[in-house]
Amino acid sequence: MNERTITDLLEGVARGEISPAAALARLRHLACEDLGYAHVDHHRSLRQGFPEVIFGEGKSAEQIAGIFESLAAREPVILVTRLDPEKARLLTERYPRAVYHAEARMLVWENPPLPVRGRGTILVVAAGTSDLPVALEAYHTARAMGNRVDQVIDVGVAGIHRLFRHREALENAQVLIVVAGMEGALPSVVGGLVARPVIAVPTSVGYGANFGGLTALFAMLNSCSANVAVVNINNGFGAGFVAAMINRP
Repeated sequence: MNERTITDLLEGVARGEISPAAALARLRHLACEDLGYAHVDHHRSLRQGFPEVIFGEGKSAEQIAGIFESLAAREPVILVTRLDPEKARLLTERYPRAVYHAEARMLVWENPPLPVRGRGTILVVAAGTSDLPVALEAYHTARAMGNRVDQVIDVGVAGIHRLFRHREALENAQVLIVVAGMEGALPSVVGGLVARPVIAVPTSVGYGANFGGLTALFAMLNSCSANVAVVNINNGFGAGFVAAMINRP
């Protein structure tokens, strides 16, 4: 439940359109709701400006559906991350407005679609096509949070000239998310070209000495571009969320 829905509820009571008892029933689970297998945080929109996001891995389809139903009764947007196709099929059958982005393993439900609220454009830059699933997780997260989002794909340092074709997009972005595996060099390069915050996302893409993304992570943590900050390996969602918060008006 966000500020708008609470304001509408209170105004409805003031106008006599909603009884105090009905309003109390709707506010009963304002802080959280105990489903037995989950405590759904209905207060998160008020605290952070966006509802609780459902992490799909490790949860059964019915558990996800139960949390989803609880949130849908109170929120205009729901994100489910790391969701496999079979569980996504169940949710999209129950909620036709839900859209499953298979490559990002993310489901987005909006009722109604959120307006664009961000100050500027968030640009998602993927070093390689193999990094695209993580980049798309960041892309869809930032979009669902009410931002204009563009993307530039396959511009890694092995062919650095490809990046410079997009110099205008890089310079015009308000926030940049740079996703890279292998040696993880691209965020440092991008950071050196722009006067904006760069959120670096290491991926587990690479050969043996990539160590499941650790090599890229350490490289990004040691970037000498001072405007680069780093999220966890493969954490496109976290990058999209932080970028959206930076881009708030």
